[in-house]
Amino acid sequence: MTNVIGGLLEQRYRVGALVARGGMSTVYRGVDTRLERPVAIKVMDPQFSSDPQFVARFEREARAAAGLHHPGVVAVHDQGVDEDRVYLVMELVEGGTLRDLLNSRGKLDVALALTVLERVLSPLAAAHKAGLVHRDVKPENVLIGRGGAVKVADFGLARAVATPGITSDTTILGTVAYLSPEQVASGSADARSDVYSAGVLLYEMLTGTPPFVGETAISVAYRHVNDEVPPVPGVPAEVAELVRRATRKEPFLRPADAEAFLSEVETTRAQLGMAAVDVPVVAPAPSAAEETATLEPQTERVQPVGVGAAFTEATVPVRRPTTGPRGTQAIPRDLLAEPMPSPAAGTPRPRPVRPRRPPKKKTPEQLYEEMRARSKKQLIVWISVVVVAAVIIGVTTWWMAIGRMTSVPDVVGKEQDAAAVIVEDASLKSAVTTENSDTVPSGQVLRTDPAAGVQATKGDLVRIVVSRGKPVVPQVQPGVDVSVAEQELAGVGLKPQLNEADDAFSDRVPKGKVVTLKPAPGTAVNIGSTVTIVLSKGVQPKPVPNVKGKTKEEAFAELSAAGFDPIEGPQEPSGEVEGGRVVRTNPAAGTALGADKRVTVIIAEDRGVTVPNVEGKRLKEAKQTLERAGLQVEVQLNNRDKATVINQSIRGGERVPKGTKITLIAV
Repeated sequence: MTNVIGGLLEQRYRVGALVARGGMSTVYRGVDTRLERPVAIKVMDPQFSSDPQFVARFEREARAAAGLHHPGVVAVHDQGVDEDRVYLVMELVEGGTLRDLLNSRGKLDVALALTVLERVLSPLAAAHKAGLVHRDVKPENVLIGRGGAVKVADFGLARAVATPGITSDTTILGTVAYLSPEQVASGSADARSDVYSAGVLLYEMLTGTPPFVGETAISVAYRHVNDEVPPVPGVPAEVAELVRRATRKEPFLRPADAEAFLSEVETTRAQLGMAAVDVPVVAPAPSAAEETATLEPQTERVQPVGVGAAFTEATVPVRRPTTGPRGTQAIPRDLLAEPMPSPAAGTPRPRPVRPRRPPKKKTPEQLYEEMRARSKKQLIVWISVVVVAAVIIGVTTWWMAIGRMTSVPDVVGKEQDAAAVIVEDASLKSAVTTENSDTVPSGQVLRTDPAAGVQATKGDLVRIVVSRGKPVVPQVQPGVDVSVAEQELAGVGLKPQLNEADDAFSDRVPKGKVVTLKPAPGTAVNIGSTVTIVLSKGVQPKPVPNVKGKTKEEAFAELSAAGFDPIEGPQEPSGEVEGGRVVRTNPAAGTALGADKRVTVIIAEDRGVTVPNVEGKRLKEAKQTLERAGLQVEVQLNNRDKATVINQSIRGGERVPKGTKITLIAV
């Protein structure tokens, strides 16, 4: 194919700079001159465009991909043929690929890996629902655009390339690092094949490398068929189980499609309490187009193999493995049949040629005996082959049916640590979860999932459910809202209730907030028991103490000690208490106060003179006593000095201003 940069495809699409080069196609930036919008243009290699069957199938698959309407699918705008160029016009995603993100970070943390996987499975689920299988899920086909938007590209392209003119019944198409076993073994692919590739993708995001690598593509393909994907180290057991379930060699043991796998991923993330995170955008490395030509893992054609079949790879020059999967290469069918060259280093010395002696002529009897010996050897060889084949078939059948299976042991009632050891001794993996129980003591096993006696594949995960004993009423911070206490109780399997009769006064907790729980926090109760949330009724009302007749200082001290806030009020005259002492309080003594603790203290005015009691005294003496106290005296009835005072107008003991007139009645 001639250089297309700067050219115009079908008088509409201007081809710009090179973006990436793969084994099957080359991607350029471009411009749709009719709509004046940037696009990405994927131009297929000439070996495909020269095949009419490929062109027809390419158009059919492109139309099917264009029918996918999902925000996570790279939109297909157009497809066409311009002379010897078969091309696809797609949405241009500014940013990088998941491969760029892995190259920059090595591996991703669990929360980010699950977020990316969910955004890959969502468009795959839409494709599977529409009857489309991607067939080539890999980091290079996962684009990360601005704002962390994740999109999947190249829907249907692998199927389009796999035409009879390009491949045959003895070859398959895909990227070996992500091929499912059935794609390698038979070339067939369905939704569960995409699930397998997505599981391999998750493995690579968590570890930084695909599960299988090798010097040749065919060796990697054989490992997909014959080996189990290794466990993922250093991640929660639930996440490792996701990878294991998605990458089972038997398709029927995997999630049925991307939607089912997506549901499992979302459930796992919720169980781990991990929120979705933002996906960082990583720009392609400098000279990305040139590097892609040699490092990008691309769609490959490899020979289908039978499960467990033996093979011999042709010897090829040893190359150090690069980071990530192998690059694109086509592997001829006769590669497996090529003889292996001698591994000896250097050029072997030629052996001296000995002159051949003329063969002796054999008699008919000798020829007959030799023929019988050859027939006997051939018979022994064939019998040996049949016996060995029968043994292999028998062992394989035993392993597939019985040998790799084991029974889940019964560990109910055992302590947690002992149960885990027993499960692992049965060649099974264990993960512990806890659950409340009214009858089983804390630390003992309640049940297992799968249950005891169920047949399981060796290496499967057994979930051990351990008793936490009876639920305990949780500690609740005084002053929290009712909704917080209800959530705490529901979290341990208890039922919250409100009962106004149980509400209590509190000097510290505002009215309507939680004071405590009933039964008290820390109490062990049965599962589903009802716990009363005790609310605050505010500060308990208290009666105002009686401080009448006390001095101001004494009254203020007593009121403060009782929890009130005393303030001084205006003075008022009083005939009951001396000036400067408390006449009364407002509110009055005995009044119950709630939140408002202010009490006004009213002090008696200081009148200056205490009226002497002169009743019963001689008039002369009474007048002298009152006048010495600064009071005026008026006498009625008898004004003689020896008269006796029988009454006075102001009683003795009362405080009055100086100069006040006191009327005496004398007889």
